[in-house]
Amino acid sequence: MRDFDELFTIAAVRKGGPEALEAMLPTPLSAAELAAIPEDRWLAQFTKSIFQAGFNWKVIENKWPGFEEAFHGFDVNRCAFLNDEEFDALLSNAAVVRNGMKLRTVIDNAMFIQDLRDDGGIGKVIGNWPATDFIGLLDLLKKRASRLGGMSAAYSLRFMGVDSFILSQDVTARLIAEGVIDKPATSKTAQKAVQSAFNTWMDQSGRGLSQISRVLALSV
Repeated sequence: MRDFDELFTIAAVRKGGPEALEAMLPTPLSAAELAAIPEDRWLAQFTKSIFQAGFNWKVIENKWPGFEEAFHGFDVNRCAFLNDEEFDALLSNAAVVRNGMKLRTVIDNAMFIQDLRDDGGIGKVIGNWPATDFIGLLDLLKKRASRLGGMSAAYSLRFMGVDSFILSQDVTARLIAEGVIDKPATSKTAQKAVQSAFNTWMDQSGRGLSQISRVLALSV
């Protein structure tokens, strides 16, 4: 696999030079900034990413004020204890997308966020998670949260400002071209190979996962 500098050069040539490329790279939040994000914003973003999966993102964005109102600003304690009557009301609420299975994740993920309070809170847990084991964080969300496997988890974390990689079509294409994987990384073995490659590129460049991921995507 190529050194990161070579990949950066490839992307820079495609995007108008090093300065233009640098301007396209995200800056993740610090651990302290992530820890300071209120619980309700984590629950809101998890929910948004879950509903955007397999659906038109613009439709979800347009309906989002309705989601915020229906779930009381995603107050975690209130969402965790929604009763049957309140949930049934959601199923007939035209202000939200009335997908019962996805609506149910709000309750489950509110409970998951409550569970992390014993570990200092979701923002602290995620903010302190080592970038060198990002796949471990994805695994935590997949196993303990609801419907936060794969891309939904990765996009949620990126949108919240977490240093992260997203295995988009372009990133996957670059990883295949570099011989890191030979097909989309769905197995644990492939995911470990991806993490190892990102760790090598972090060591080489001094950059984080988000910027490396973006460079890979823009190199294709």
